[in-house]
Amino acid sequence: MGRNELRLEDRALKILLFGKNGQVGWELQRALAPVAEVIALDREDTAPLCGDLTDENRVADTVRNVRPDAIINAAAHTAVDAAEGEPELARAINAAGPAALARAAAERGAWLVHYSTDYVFDGSGSAPWTEDDTPGPLNVYGKTKLEGEQLIRASGCPHLILRTSWVYASRGHNFARAMLRLASERDELTVIDDQHGAPTGADLLADVSVHALRAAMLRPELGGTYHVAASGETTWFGYARRVIETARSAGRSIRVAPEAVRPVASTSFATAATRPMNSRLDTTRFRRTFDLRLPHWTSGVDRMLIEILGR
Repeated sequence: MGRNELRLEDRALKILLFGKNGQVGWELQRALAPVAEVIALDREDTAPLCGDLTDENRVADTVRNVRPDAIINAAAHTAVDAAEGEPELARAINAAGPAALARAAAERGAWLVHYSTDYVFDGSGSAPWTEDDTPGPLNVYGKTKLEGEQLIRASGCPHLILRTSWVYASRGHNFARAMLRLASERDELTVIDDQHGAPTGADLLADVSVHALRAAMLRPELGGTYHVAASGETTWFGYARRVIETARSAGRSIRVAPEAVRPVASTSFATAATRPMNSRLDTTRFRRTFDLRLPHWTSGVDRMLIEILGR
């Protein structure tokens, strides 16, 4: 029996989680609870263990002190426009910090699960991006996330890098909540209709991450980079329309009329960071490798809306 099999069968896994209070990190704590001892940290945790990825030395010491079987990094600088004005901070959190985790993981022989993004691509064309396509990020966020990927691979640690898109959760701020608020306040809404992708629930990401990690620890050759997103595709306009129509059907007070939700081009909104037009991700490799089904984006969004509208 191999070392990884002993880890899974003779005792509980010990997993060190970074970014515990983010959307994915919060869901990971739920998904991991039945299968692992979880030590969960966030940026505010500084003693005795450090969850602040800007402090490379201390997060590496944290790995050495905890001695986990696996590290899951759900922490990131995701404020895309803000990153344009603070590239050093974005790089510290998205690249240098994960690299420190990866080096410490390599020393320990521990697995590292790290989340990346469709923003590593330039958004050209209309075909879903595969893992073998050449990256070409358009903004600081995408560039620092790509660098993080590269540094993790260079570390030599066993890893799963999971690229995803348009992440949401019922907890905290999200696009759906913003649309519901605006729809209750305004007579007209304009929403971007030329950026294409798949809204992906943090709960889905957490659940499939745990499945993939357990499979990879038993079969290390499964490690690598994968695309993980809900199936199907839409635009921000299509996403907004479903949110508003669902809320209206549920009896929520909606001020904006159905015909007053209007599609517009990205150029209608000035932003500091350029967004990719094509955020479609081809998830074939992930689904086949781990024998998983990724549900349609509408099913996850509808479930989120039930939670939001019920509150």
